[in-house]
Amino acid sequence: MPGITREEVAHLARLARLELSGDELDHFAGQLGDIIGAVARVAEVADQDVPPTSHPLPLTNVMRADEVRPSLTPEQALSGAPAQEQQRFKVPQILGED
Repeated sequence: MPGITREEVAHLARLARLELSGDELDHFAGQLGDIIGAVARVAEVADQDVPPTSHPLPLTNVMRADEVRPSLTPEQALSGAPAQEQQRFKVPQILGED
């Protein structure tokens, strides 16, 4: 399988506006060649008989079912608030808006 050439890496570096030394071009050419090879191997495995999937393992809903349960009243929830207004927490204005 042909790898990526040093000139192709230099072209990609120019497109990305990266300044690479000669040693870096050689180094990245090898690394990118390995990545392209790995992707090609994955592409060989995928076949028409394999259905598309978003996850390799079957997923089940791990969330608990919603249940209506008693909760705090507005008065209880606001009991420790330093300031409140119209059954809501009152906080300092931060954006200068009304």
